[in-house]
Amino acid sequence: MHCREIPLTVWVLMFISTSEETCTSRLHITAVEGEPFYLKYCSSSPEHGKKTTTIKWYKNESHGLVDLSLHSSPRILLRDYVLEFWPVELNDSGSYSFQMGNDTHDWKLNVIPRSTHSCFTEKLVMSKAVEVKKSLQIPCEHNYYQQLANRTVLYKNCEKMENNQNPFLKNAEFKDQGYYTCVFFLHHNGKLFNVTKTFNITIVGDHSNIIPALLGPKIDEVKVELGKDIQLNCSALLNEKDLIYWNTRRKNGKDPNVHEGEVTRVRTSEGKWLASTILRIENVNIRNLNFSYNCTAVNEGGIDTKSFLLLLKEDMVDIPGHVFTRGMIVAVVISVMVVCLVTMGVIYRVDLVLFYRHFMGRDETLTDGKTYDAFVSYLKECQPEHGEEHTFAVETLPRVLEKHFGYKLCIFERDVVPGGAVVDEIHSLIEKSRRLIIVLSKSYMSSEVRYELESGLHEALVERKIKIILIEFTPVGDFRFLPQSLKLLKSHRVLKWKADKSLSYNSRFWKNLLYLMPAKAVKPCRDESEVLPVLLKS
Repeated sequence: MHCREIPLTVWVLMFISTSEETCTSRLHITAVEGEPFYLKYCSSSPEHGKKTTTIKWYKNESHGLVDLSLHSSPRILLRDYVLEFWPVELNDSGSYSFQMGNDTHDWKLNVIPRSTHSCFTEKLVMSKAVEVKKSLQIPCEHNYYQQLANRTVLYKNCEKMENNQNPFLKNAEFKDQGYYTCVFFLHHNGKLFNVTKTFNITIVGDHSNIIPALLGPKIDEVKVELGKDIQLNCSALLNEKDLIYWNTRRKNGKDPNVHEGEVTRVRTSEGKWLASTILRIENVNIRNLNFSYNCTAVNEGGIDTKSFLLLLKEDMVDIPGHVFTRGMIVAVVISVMVVCLVTMGVIYRVDLVLFYRHFMGRDETLTDGKTYDAFVSYLKECQPEHGEEHTFAVETLPRVLEKHFGYKLCIFERDVVPGGAVVDEIHSLIEKSRRLIIVLSKSYMSSEVRYELESGLHEALVERKIKIILIEFTPVGDFRFLPQSLKLLKSHRVLKWKADKSLSYNSRFWKNLLYLMPAKAVKPCRDESEVLPVLLKS
C-alpha cells in the first residue's frame, strides 16, 4: 500500500465507525415529543452498498403496512437508510420497518409527552456516579445531530450554567450533584429545534477507606429460655484488614459457657467487606441474663460498638378479669351506640336529607330542561262533597309549595288557556313536569282525570322521566279502583293528609312531601304564618 493511500484508508475506517455509532440497533426505542428524532439502519449485507437496491420504509398501522414514501407527512423525511422526524409527535408511536431487498429490520417506537414542569424527561435520564475529588466530565456530544447543531448549551437542574465549555470538566465536589442537560439547537427548513440529553450525576464518597459500621440496632434485646443454647450474630461493613471482635469478659472472669466463633469476610459488589462473627452461649443460665455482650468493629478511622442483652422470655399469661370485663362493657356500649345511630338515621332520614339539601344548596332543577316542578292531578268536579279536596289542590298546595318553598306547580284550570286540545295539552304539561302529584279520593277515577293518571304512569314506569307522589286526602280503604301498575311504585311515596296534624309547615306531611319533591334552593317567605288556615268546610 502506498503512503498516500493510508490517510484515505484511515478516513474510511473513521466514517464506518461513526456511521455504526449512529445506527439504531435497539428494537424498543423511546423518544420525547417535540424533539427531532431518527431511525437509522446499518447492515453488513453486500446489498447495503448497492444504490440500485430499492429501499422501503413502512409503518405498521391497524389496517396494515403503510408505505411512508407514499403517505409520509412533511415532518417525516426518508434519507435512504435514515428515517427522520422533524419533530416526532405522540401519534408517531408504533412499529416501523426497513426493507432493502431481502434485508429487513423492525423497531418499536414509543413517543412520550414532554414534561411540563421540567426541562428534561425522567424516563430518558442517564445516571452516572462519580467519586468525590475524581474527574467529573459531562460530554455534550450527539453522534447524529452534532454536525447539524448551531450551538450547544449546558443546564444544571434546568438553570443555564455560566461555564459552558464542552466537554464540561472539573474535579467532583458534593455540590456538583444534580441533573445536567445538554441542549443542541438545530435549524431545519427555517425552524429552530432542540434535542436534549440529560445526565443524573451522583457524587459518592471515597470508597478507598471506610469507617466500620455494624449492622442493626445499637442495642439488641434477645429473648432466651434458661437451659437452652443461643447464637448471637454480629455483622459489619468494613475494610479488608479492619478488626471485629466480641467483648464478653466480666470483672471476675469470663463465663465458661460463652464461646466466640471465627470471623468470616465476604467482598461486596461495591468493593467493601462484609464481616460476620458469632457468639455461642451454651445452656443459658441466670448469670448470662441482663449482661451486655458487646461486638466491636474498629480501624484507624473510627470505632463502632453494638450490645446484645439477654432477657428471659416471659410465658403467656391470661388476661386479668377486670381487663376482660372492661373490654366487654366498652364493646357493648359501642354496639348500642352504633345501633342507636342507625335507628336515628332511619327514623329521621327525611329530616337529614332536607338538612343536607339546605346546607349544600343543592338544586336538581337547573339542567333538566323542564318547566314545572310538579303537575297536580285532582278531582275537578266542584260538587259540595268534594269542596275540601278541590280547595286543597288549587289553594293549599300552591300556597305552601309555591309561595313558601319556591316550587312551581302546574294546575290545569289555572295554567291552561281554555279552547285547546285537552288530552294533548295534559300530556305535554306532564312531560314538562318533574313530579306528578295525585290528590287521591274515592271519586278520583272519574273520566276527566283518568288520562292524567295514565299519562303520568307511562312517564314514570316506561319513560322513567317523572316520579309520582300520591296524597291520600281522604281515607281510601280500597285501592283496587286504581290501575294495577301503581303497585310498582314504592309504598313510602303515598302521603296521608291529616287536617289536624298537617297544618304546620314543619309537620311530618310537608316534610315528607318536600323530601319527595326535587331538591331546590328555597328562600321561605318570612311574612307568612307558620300555620296554614283551616280548610273551609263546604
